[in-house]
Amino acid sequence: MPAPHRVVIVAFPGVELLDITGPAEVFSVATRVSEGGSPGYSVQVATEDGAPVATSSGLRVHSDLRLDEVTGRVDTLLVSGAVAHPEGGGVRAVVDPVVTDWLRTAAPRAGRTGSVCAGAHLLAAAGLLDGRTATTHWLTAAQLAAAHPEVDVDPDPIFIRSGPVWTCAGITSGMDMALAMVAEDHGQALALATARMMVMYVKRSGGQSQFSVPLSVRAPADDRIGELRRWITEHPDADLSADALAQRLSLSTRHFSRLFAQRTGTTPAAYVESARLEAARRLLEESDAGLPQVATASGLGSLQTLHRCFQRHLGTTPAEYRRRFR
Repeated sequence: MPAPHRVVIVAFPGVELLDITGPAEVFSVATRVSEGGSPGYSVQVATEDGAPVATSSGLRVHSDLRLDEVTGRVDTLLVSGAVAHPEGGGVRAVVDPVVTDWLRTAAPRAGRTGSVCAGAHLLAAAGLLDGRTATTHWLTAAQLAAAHPEVDVDPDPIFIRSGPVWTCAGITSGMDMALAMVAEDHGQALALATARMMVMYVKRSGGQSQFSVPLSVRAPADDRIGELRRWITEHPDADLSADALAQRLSLSTRHFSRLFAQRTGTTPAAYVESARLEAARRLLEESDAGLPQVATASGLGSLQTLHRCFQRHLGTTPAEYRRRFR
């Protein structure tokens, strides 16, 4: 049998505990429930000097090796995240300079690279998200978009795969992402068995927007942008041009585009494309619709646009995506 899939999770002081233990537990359970049917996973934690690190909860996590000891084959490289709470209020993602520098050379050698929660900020600082669509915790999405305009930040998805680079939302979404990695590595059956053992949804419905409003300040009574985003998600095949969307809110196109970016951290066009991509993914996963019908129903329009969108954001074709995730 082949060697186990090697996973290395990078940690540094102040990281969220579940950013490490959540994905690690998913990979561990997948290995156990496979009952020898697959090579499973080997998970290691790496820190700068190989010493244990204190997490945001105060609990300390043991390290298996130093960063400079991470050599040889690494199938999956995950970066955990941390946030700070400045005296002036708010939340800021922490970007560890040592880990960031190390990622620039280590990540390209890994089979795939991923971040959990605010770990996306380290990937971005290392240049690994340039030209890619990425997500992070909804609290720091605007910070990521402002600091790295070269990254197409979508603040809503639970996780995003852009070629060999994966990013996910806040904390527990690292488990969702890890479960999707299990499905990619060993098939949907093992992912489903793992989810059942962990009492998880194999695919969580909805995005971060279902959590962000009730967990932050009260939404204004006239939350037109939030309502519009929900409408976009429900009507991906409608006319979703900036002009048409602005007209729905009785705003000028210029004012609408500026307001949308302020509220979401992304442009209307980028958000619409991500919503349509998500609609296409659901249709491929859950229906028997042919690719032309998927292109039409998702609002992407043509087969050419459907293929181009999947290649740009997911690094695969619609047919291959359906084969893996149906």
